[in-house]
Amino acid sequence: MMESQIKRLSVFFIAFVALALFSCNKVEETIATVQIVNSFGSPVSGATVRLYAVGSVDADQIGEIRFDTTQVTNGSGKVSFNFSDFYEQGQAGFVVLDIEAEKGSLYGQGIIKIEEEETNEESVTIE
Repeated sequence: MMESQIKRLSVFFIAFVALALFSCNKVEETIATVQIVNSFGSPVSGATVRLYAVGSVDADQIGEIRFDTTQVTNGSGKVSFNFSDFYEQGQAGFVVLDIEAEKGSLYGQGIIKIEEEETNEESVTIE
């Protein structure tokens, strides 16, 4: 009888470990990195970078802003935004965001396509 219980416990333990190993799908971070450069291609530190997306209702009506976040570039002219909290596993595609960058009288804009669970990079020139 004791041997039977040990076999059942062993089978249960193996099944539990297998389930735990195969059911865990690690979600990678969803990051947007923007490099700001001037017209000479040099990095611009201290530039304000805004990423945002405006939802659409129809052809005549603009919807509410879905994303709107701002940060300042570091010494190498880069800034990173983490969108991991907005991504839901199983979601097909993520979002395309508008980029606005400025420092003093310099201004630039662009777009960045954010792919889920990847580090997405874009460069914007401000003039």
